[in-house]
Amino acid sequence: MDFTYRDDQLLVRDTVRDFVASRIAPNAAAWSEACEFPRELVGEMAQLGLTGLAVPTELGGAGVDAVTVALVMEELGAGDGSIALTLAAHNSLCCGHLLVAANDEQKRRWLPPLARGEDLGCWALTEPSSGSDAVGARSRARREDGGYVLTGTKQFITNGSLAGFAVVIVGGEERTLTAFGVRAGTPGFRPGKREKKMGLLASDTSQLVLEECRVSADDRIGDEGRAFADVKRVLDRGRVGIGALAIGLGRASVEAATAYAKERRQFGRPIAEFEMIQWKLVRARTELDAARLLVHRAAALADASKPFTEAASKAKLYASEAATRAADASLQVLGGYGYLRDFPIERHLRDARLMEIGEGTSEVQRIVIARELLRAS
Repeated sequence: MDFTYRDDQLLVRDTVRDFVASRIAPNAAAWSEACEFPRELVGEMAQLGLTGLAVPTELGGAGVDAVTVALVMEELGAGDGSIALTLAAHNSLCCGHLLVAANDEQKRRWLPPLARGEDLGCWALTEPSSGSDAVGARSRARREDGGYVLTGTKQFITNGSLAGFAVVIVGGEERTLTAFGVRAGTPGFRPGKREKKMGLLASDTSQLVLEECRVSADDRIGDEGRAFADVKRVLDRGRVGIGALAIGLGRASVEAATAYAKERRQFGRPIAEFEMIQWKLVRARTELDAARLLVHRAAALADASKPFTEAASKAKLYASEAATRAADASLQVLGGYGYLRDFPIERHLRDARLMEIGEGTSEVQRIVIARELLRAS
């Protein structure tokens, strides 16, 4: 498959790269230490179209294709995994679900404020008792007075306490799922505990609590009990974005380690001249380049409206694990300095580790790939 990028795709990538270099990367360490998402950044990102990447232009978005989204997510990941993850949840999951499954009226109602950055979005699927087994959700929606009453608790929700709008997926009888759009401030809908995490510290991760939360029938997204098929489609695209984000994290680690190796002298010469150091950097760089091809292939298949479930799982699996290996090897190049917060690589390593868990663990990706392999045999 030809990966010659269009001029408009490269222009978007370079614009985001400049923004990351001037506004995000210099502040990433401070945001991480504060364990707070910088809300003031949302308006700036919205002006660049980053809060409505795939949303059609007629609904206020940038309307870019999946390959361009992958290019953007890599640049954001290279600057700060927390900011990148915040936008991934907003764009790929929340807006992505609406683009996949909402009706025209719902899209007109909900997507423009999300695309303009007036609301941050979140996607509430996971629960305390159901992670990989999504259809095991215990939350429920019961019909009442022409609408629905939602009850339950959602877990590990990126942007959970920040979001002005949420796509909430609840369980049903016979292992089914139903999706609803719920605005922040709706009675009975509130953020719960904010999680203290290993990495991605400037990204908000919270519980969402549904306590007799009443929504109208017009807020149901798609058919009742049929949301699992939509969830899988959303996750396919989301995995492409997470793969690209992971590449950015790994790339930033390798770039930092390479610069350090050129300057750090031991035994009378730069450590970059030692083969043992070179091999670590070469392997990491090669794996990240291979991961990028997998990610962009999956994105190109999505843009061509071709099946890309298997390609997305391969991309996410390989890219996430390659990013962790790259960050780990880069930290080793720095030795003791790599373990200090004065250098960014320890943060990249902590951030990269989630990429093997979120939006389907590496184990789930292997299951998906194996299923497709056996089906084709």
